[in-house]
Amino acid sequence: MEHSLAKPLEDALLEATGARGYQVRELVQTLWSGYGQILRVGLEGAADNSVILKHVQPIDDLNHPRGWNTNRSHQRKVRSYDVELHWYRHWSHRCDSSCRIPRLIHSIKNENELGLILEDLDEAGFTLRRQNVSNAQLQSCLKWLAEFHATFLGESPDGLWQTGTYWHLETRPDELAAIKDENLKKAAKPIDAQLANARFQTLVHGDAKLANFCFSNSSDEVAAVDFQYVGGGCGMKDVAYFLGSCLRESELEQLLEPGDSLSDFSLPPLEDYFQFLSEALSRRRPDVDAVAVIDEWSELFPWAWTDFYRFLQGWSPGHWKINSFSERLSNVVIGRMS
Repeated sequence: MEHSLAKPLEDALLEATGARGYQVRELVQTLWSGYGQILRVGLEGAADNSVILKHVQPIDDLNHPRGWNTNRSHQRKVRSYDVELHWYRHWSHRCDSSCRIPRLIHSIKNENELGLILEDLDEAGFTLRRQNVSNAQLQSCLKWLAEFHATFLGESPDGLWQTGTYWHLETRPDELAAIKDENLKKAAKPIDAQLANARFQTLVHGDAKLANFCFSNSSDEVAAVDFQYVGGGCGMKDVAYFLGSCLRESELEQLLEPGDSLSDFSLPPLEDYFQFLSEALSRRRPDVDAVAVIDEWSELFPWAWTDFYRFLQGWSPGHWKINSFSERLSNVVIGRMS
């Protein structure tokens, strides 16, 4: 692949890695709305065979894939890259092998661009990306989330999003205004408040979809990428969003038939997550009452699911994740509020 880096970025790359030369091997992906690109860069004479360069260059010509070309959208994305930079510089070292992420090698930021030089997870053995998962792979991701949430339980999200996730209500007034379901629109703020007022808060990944997990060759270990929307929140936001990213409507319907009450709500993957969370808290936070955390969060799972459903109904009402399961579950939540 023919590609050369701008001189400041090239100098930073060579100095940080100790390489005597480099070659851009692959465009891994372009960033959302054309804000930059992620490159796999091969190194000559360095300890690492290759690294990942996340190169951000915000643009003036907005080109949102779904038409949300507003200054608010632009500022939210710019802020998200600053948050990710702060995450890697000041928080990421606390993630161990149980909630594996790429190691930050170097970062660079000026008025016009931001660059993150990261460990290449492919070189570390996390070579697989999945569009669908087995139950074992699903559990590996849920275990990652449990370890992550246990690690950061009770932390103040300094330098990160005060409230994590990219669909947070306060940052999405345009999408809220576009919702046609008046009952859902009226319920949006109370649902947001219910989650925000949870006793037990942690850091949430904020975009914990299946595409952001990298699997080992044996698929029994995972690592996560993309921390643009990491911040404070109830761990159920990550879990509900993750399950919605990899379970289709038919699979959800097989797992659960929601009734008229939330008191007996049960979803097997959610129970697996709570088992992982209990084990992680016993090791990492023996001072915390794990039963109390699980009791509270299990009650909040339907609220977290409905919170994301609210976002989708305003942002992309034809999205494949909008289905009868989500509609029925949201109706139960809204009915409980009346």
